[in-house]
Amino acid sequence: MSKQVAEYNDDSIRSLDWREHIRLRPGMYIGKLGDGGHVDDGIYVLIKEVIDNSIDEHAMGHGKVIELDVSDNEVRIRDFGRGIPLGKVKDAVSKMNTGAKYDSKVFQKSVGLNGVGTKAVNALSDYFKVSAFREGKVKTIEFSKGEVVKDHNQAKTSEKNGTEVVFRPDDTVFKKYGFNLEYIKNQVWNYCYLNAGLTIRFNGEKFLSKNGLLDLLERKTNPEEIRYPIIHIKAEDIEVAVTHGNDYGEDLYSFVNGQHTTQGGTHQQAFREAYVKTIRDHYGKNWDVSDIRTSIVAAISVRVIEPVFESQTKTKLGSLTIEPEGQSIKGFIQDFLSKELDNFLHRNPEHAEKLKKRIEQNERERKELSGIKKLANERAKKANLHNKKLRDCRLHYNDVSKGKNKEEQEEKRQGTTVFITEGDSASGSITKSRDVKTQAVFSLRGKPLNCFGLTKKVVYENEEFNLLQHALNIEEGIDGLRYNNIVIATDADVDGMHIRLLIMTFFLQFFPDLVRNGHVYILETPLFRVRNKKETIYCYSETEKKEAIAKLKGKPEITRFKGLGEISPEEFAMFIGEDMRKEQVALYDEAKIQQLLSYYMGKNTQERQKFIIENLRVELDEAADLETLEEETA
Repeated sequence: MSKQVAEYNDDSIRSLDWREHIRLRPGMYIGKLGDGGHVDDGIYVLIKEVIDNSIDEHAMGHGKVIELDVSDNEVRIRDFGRGIPLGKVKDAVSKMNTGAKYDSKVFQKSVGLNGVGTKAVNALSDYFKVSAFREGKVKTIEFSKGEVVKDHNQAKTSEKNGTEVVFRPDDTVFKKYGFNLEYIKNQVWNYCYLNAGLTIRFNGEKFLSKNGLLDLLERKTNPEEIRYPIIHIKAEDIEVAVTHGNDYGEDLYSFVNGQHTTQGGTHQQAFREAYVKTIRDHYGKNWDVSDIRTSIVAAISVRVIEPVFESQTKTKLGSLTIEPEGQSIKGFIQDFLSKELDNFLHRNPEHAEKLKKRIEQNERERKELSGIKKLANERAKKANLHNKKLRDCRLHYNDVSKGKNKEEQEEKRQGTTVFITEGDSASGSITKSRDVKTQAVFSLRGKPLNCFGLTKKVVYENEEFNLLQHALNIEEGIDGLRYNNIVIATDADVDGMHIRLLIMTFFLQFFPDLVRNGHVYILETPLFRVRNKKETIYCYSETEKKEAIAKLKGKPEITRFKGLGEISPEEFAMFIGEDMRKEQVALYDEAKIQQLLSYYMGKNTQERQKFIIENLRVELDEAADLETLEEETA
């Protein structure tokens, strides 16, 4: 039977208004939706889009304080800038391509350039209220999903000039969302680091930075672990802070016009290249790139007129030149470092000597590993990695990392996932139910080694670690990473939790960039299946089980999944598809990697035991409450 094709005629052509288009294609405006479990999820972009306007006001010299209040599902942002002109309040938040930032005389070097931000927030909010205060008058309009609910008349007010926005994200768009206050706190700190003199009051707590990027690095490093005091240099439109620590990898933070570019861009790559050249020229040594950059902790901020970003979410800079001068981004940063960093090192010989020793240490360690790496590579080939350990996805059968530049690799790996499993039953279930085009499976054999406190030598000497790094293609760093998402999939029992911690320790110890750049996740699979003859509900927690029992009533059948192998491939396919529930492994600002690993994986047995007992008591209390409910339901 032939498939019927819809008729293509005049009626097939539709024109969407601004609100419909945003709600139909939200990803074009705020990136991925998510549920709040990832720092780049849409609900945080909504907050950022509103605050960016307040930051731009501050950058233009209007308003030194911003208030941010976030409750369970509602956000309030109040600045004390000039306030939206009262006659244009409605247009500013509901008419596309409308805003003052098209006039570079009014807003110079701002982030919000497209006249889209607050419109997207408005359209994607169940409730949105904007109030503009100017010269003793206030204009307020309330919306729901982009449509006006109430247009208030102008009224007199004693409020100071500025703008207030209150919104609730639409839970039909952002399903089961929740705000992670630590993510927002980090976002607030970044705004303060990049805007001297700005105070942000977040849920009643005051945030203020006096020393910019110097404060940022001091907060993200442990004074006992950095190799030399933080170098802090700046000039008009550029600021840099840099030091070296003890962790492997590179820890880089980049910003454009006060916007945290979490995916980097032309300015971050230019800094990496310019830093290497400046160090080589200063010392007269042609050191290997990895020797210079390994263990670096740095932050760079630039301000440019009309920056070009690669998406509406502004997480990656695409500009090649600085307007209106037309100088290349690379040249601008190179000129700055070759002068200011070189001068700093000449004026501070103690810093220069300690930096030199750190680079020389990296060089020695790299050369010591060279022989071991050669043997490890041979072992990996003999192990027939792609047949026995790795069930690859079709996008990578031909090893896309070969003969590809970085941009091609990144484009190829977007949307790809590798599941790290332990045991034949777990890997078998996922292998049978996965999307073979984009999802791969790597099978561990037994419990991994606790690698806390060990050197990178163990990565090559331990067969499982060696094969894992080859499967991910991260031997030379994460630039060649083959999969965008690394998902740890272990059983939800004690052994599974232990294996999960050991894998996370491996990544944090030797490849922290994977975690810092948001590539590592924990797979959430259902703990229970609650069903009757009419309906089946999968539950990921005791609370969800409680709700399912109450919903189905009577005596529903309850199945407790003890391991991944107990879930049939047919069922598993539902849990690793587009709606896959996974929790990102994230590092908060206060979390120093070595301190973190020392606490959880070191020898402080009594301290850790106390922590486990206290948290177990909470779990037992919740279980007792659930048992009571089940008895009452029965």
